[in-house]
Amino acid sequence: MDNLISLQQLIDESDNIVFFGGAGVSVESGIPDFRSENGLYNQKYDYPAEEILSRSFFYSHTEYFYNFCREKIIKTDALPNDAHKKLAALEACGKVKTVITQNIDGLHQTAGSKNVLELHGSMERNICLKCGKIYDANYVYKSEGIPKCTCGAIIKPDVVLYGEALDSNVISKSLEYIAAADMLIIGGTSLTVYPAAGMVDAYRGNKLVLINKAPTNRDNIADYIFYGSIGKIFSQIEV
Repeated sequence: MDNLISLQQLIDESDNIVFFGGAGVSVESGIPDFRSENGLYNQKYDYPAEEILSRSFFYSHTEYFYNFCREKIIKTDALPNDAHKKLAALEACGKVKTVITQNIDGLHQTAGSKNVLELHGSMERNICLKCGKIYDANYVYKSEGIPKCTCGAIIKPDVVLYGEALDSNVISKSLEYIAAADMLIIGGTSLTVYPAAGMVDAYRGNKLVLINKAPTNRDNIADYIFYGSIGKIFSQIEV
């Protein structure tokens, strides 16, 4: 049976789908990933990218941190691709119950998804460290140097930096959704970042679908594997 027909059939037969996605979902929207050949971690900077995106670096080199984010992380012109759009459509018709994402770009919400669990937070929310006022990514992008709140205090992105723990409530909700799902679709992730990658082990069903451009070291856990562009694959799914 044709792979696409097989995927369509699996989706048609399911009504409690959970999508677990990584950086590969947003690459087709022009947002760089981290670990591919051209990813952020394989580019040359004054400091390793992992160090720049750490809690300690944020507080010790705040201006450098933000300059890096403006150049490499924040893409204010990025638009949802076919994967984001189709997942939103599948949620609207009752198929997809939640999207669990490791991305921090907010594109799932922009596409129309309502129930999105952000494991690593979002650059769309930047919070004043003093008064708690929230600013969007555009405010940070257009600011110069260290973005400040109207109260004068420093703003910090609502993202999980290296050295910070994931939100326990988000983890708990994600595990509940995964455990209850009748179909789990994992897309655009190499499943190498823990503890997030280990969360997919909570799935108890027999329709674990993995969609990625290249093999992962967890292919052995999948019931169905589809290699290719996740946006192109989803664009051909009928809702």
